[in-house]
Amino acid sequence: MPRIGVVRSRGRRCSTSEDLVNRPDIEAVFVEALQNIAEVVTELLGFEVAAISIARDDHVLEMVAVAGSPAAREQLLGRRTQIAEIERELLTAETWGDLRFVPHERMSIDVEDLGWVSDLEPSDDPDAWHPLDLLLAPIYDEHHRFRGLLSVDLPRDGRRPDAPQREQLQRYARQTRRSVLTAVERAELAEHVRLADAARKIVREVSSELSIGRVVELCQPAITTGFSAVGMWLQTFDATGGGADAVYGSTEREILVPDEFKLLGREAAHLLWSRQEVAVITLASGPDVAGLSLDEGQVDRLHDFMAGTLEASSMILVPIGAGLECLGSMALTRRGPDTEWNAMEGRTALEIGHDLGRALVNARTFERERELLEELRELAGYKSRLIATIAHELKNPLASLLGHLDLVELEPDLSGSVTASTQAMGRAVDRMRSIVDDLLLLAQVADPNTALDPVPVDLTTVVDEVLDLLDVTAKQKSLTIVLDVPSRPVAAWGEAHELFQVCANLVSNAMRYTPNGGTITVAVAGTADDVELVVADTGIGISDMDQQRLFDEFFRSTNPTALATPGTGLGLSIVHRIVERHHGRIAVESELGSGTTFRVTLPAEPGRASA
Repeated sequence: MPRIGVVRSRGRRCSTSEDLVNRPDIEAVFVEALQNIAEVVTELLGFEVAAISIARDDHVLEMVAVAGSPAAREQLLGRRTQIAEIERELLTAETWGDLRFVPHERMSIDVEDLGWVSDLEPSDDPDAWHPLDLLLAPIYDEHHRFRGLLSVDLPRDGRRPDAPQREQLQRYARQTRRSVLTAVERAELAEHVRLADAARKIVREVSSELSIGRVVELCQPAITTGFSAVGMWLQTFDATGGGADAVYGSTEREILVPDEFKLLGREAAHLLWSRQEVAVITLASGPDVAGLSLDEGQVDRLHDFMAGTLEASSMILVPIGAGLECLGSMALTRRGPDTEWNAMEGRTALEIGHDLGRALVNARTFERERELLEELRELAGYKSRLIATIAHELKNPLASLLGHLDLVELEPDLSGSVTASTQAMGRAVDRMRSIVDDLLLLAQVADPNTALDPVPVDLTTVVDEVLDLLDVTAKQKSLTIVLDVPSRPVAAWGEAHELFQVCANLVSNAMRYTPNGGTITVAVAGTADDVELVVADTGIGISDMDQQRLFDEFFRSTNPTALATPGTGLGLSIVHRIVERHHGRIAVESELGSGTTFRVTLPAEPGRASA
């Protein structure tokens, strides 16, 4: 018997069952399940040989399980034949319920085309089994698609099955149909899961990447491995219809794609995306894309490019997009005799086209945001330079004013009103100088081009120095200072004078807005990765509305009590800028009339925990 799925087969065959198991589209458990089914048929129904073939891509049957005769198994396993040829043979068969019997006298094939024929001697008995008889059970799914074939050969009694045997065989054929369909569905599911895993892996890897070049770099190995491809070409389109192309081949070299094929790829991708389809190109055929017209010369040049430059024998073209917009195309290549792309691979490739489309949208969005951030950095730098220039220009006239005021105060015969006026002018100049100093510091810490030169800074020492500096103010207001710091150093990683400014601004603010007799608590703590500075007071508090703008430059509270206290509106803005540039965090907790707590978290000195 040739036997099933092998009839008139001239196609390639897998050399061993191990080859079948190792193919990416056949799971070992799938082959084992079908082999068990075939063995049950031989053991229980009295046949020497049973074989099962399954459909590939709706066009080819492949023998995947053979039970019984070792010689039959050796010659039949892995053989492939066209489904159309099997169906032509079935047209001549006798119908035995679910079975189809093709007596040898109706066979239309040559003996030399058969994969295997038993050595059974023919008999003149009309009921005797002939070595060229075929007994088949075609397997169709619920959509009447041809999914497989069960065949049996060499009944042990040497006779064609009678009615009771046929009935028993039909029962097993129906059970085999269910088992084969289940096994095929499981194999297809496993194949889909395998490809879906590749797609999910891609999504996971590229979702956090923020450049198109990096997206392509990460996708290439995952996609080519998932689809058993030897190369990948990913072309992205820009908003004006151009494209930035990157091609990765099996030699890991960049391949120059002719402009002609870029234009064809762009046109084909748009057409495919509108229909949600993929296209397969082989060395024997051009791209079958509705609406795409290629002349014979273009097809020949495309084939030459595939065979020569890409070293490919087949290629699948996949559109990439998001929503209604086609953003690019992806071409996967294969070489050698195994050039088929099955329908499931096409569907999964299209899903990956959607995933890549979303990744490209994210990458493009990030690139636009990065460009905007660069512009904002430029503006911030210009703003800082402008503030610094203005502040420097103000310092000279202020110094002149202060100098002349000092000269006036040296005069011995000043009246009381003149003395009062000069003192008021002096206070105003001092306030202006304080504002200028704050502006210069703000310009420095707000400039993104100002480099940070960090060193270990002991915050406990900083706190002591700040409290010494502000000791007179605390005593004047009868404030209670509660200090909660460890006995050991707590080193932050930053610039000492800037961290001193953070602590000084927070403590001086607390003293300024805490009524006489209040309490201010300053605490320092450290962990392996961070250090924390906390400044809490029992002052007037900050409303929820004011907290929203607390760190804005020149912002003054809307609270009348706070407005009665002089201030520039720059102190907390400077604190916020310094903390940000040190890669730290600042948080505020406050209720109007119940005091305020500022919590600053800064990076610890690197290696401090291990030390």
